[in-house]
Amino acid sequence: MIKKKAPKDINQLAKFIVDLATGENEPEPEDNKNPAAVALGRLGGLKGGKARADSLAPEKRKEIAKKAAEKRWAAKK
Repeated sequence: MIKKKAPKDINQLAKFIVDLATGENEPEPEDNKNPAAVALGRLGGLKGGKARADSLAPEKRKEIAKKAAEKRWAAKK
């Protein structure tokens, strides 16, 4: 089953509900990704943050962390 956002139009919403109830959904799209490329991308993503942190000067890391904390706390006001 494909997760879809419910439409706002009342007629489309009714059809959406009927399709969900009867199991008539669009077929899932085929996964055309190259598994080797996916593995390489994930590998780079896993080590990217640590490599970046290791290459930054402690002052720069502190500045980035401080900015992130300010943004995080500012959103809760």
